[in-house]
Amino acid sequence: MEADFPGLATPAARSVFEWTLDGRFLVQRTEISLAEAPDSMAIVAVDPETGTYTQHYFDSRGVVRVYAMTFADGVWRLLREAPDFSPLAFRQRFTGQVGDDGNTIRGVWEMSSDGSAAWEKDFELTYRRSS
Repeated sequence: MEADFPGLATPAARSVFEWTLDGRFLVQRTEISLAEAPDSMAIVAVDPETGTYTQHYFDSRGVVRVYAMTFADGVWRLLREAPDFSPLAFRQRFTGQVGDDGNTIRGVWEMSSDGSAAWEKDFELTYRRSS
């Protein structure tokens, strides 16, 4: 994984995805060598009745958040617009596009402090599948 934080050196990072509990949940573990960015774990669950996805996010700062998630037509989206385990001081969204080779996802995290259509880029992420 590559992270591009404005004004900071590009850190070494690794993100591993794996199925758990008989394939009912997808776990993502991320480690990053940058003091300003936390290591994290996310668990993706699907509602069997509606087919909607939820990502439960936890990080080394003790932050816990819940994101609505979609993955369709090669686009991965995460969205947080409501308070959950932490207050909603700002809204967040991630949009990632799967590359033509199927081995790369390029995306950007954005935030909105006032909940309007004014979204600002927070940082970029690129996931590359390794063998």
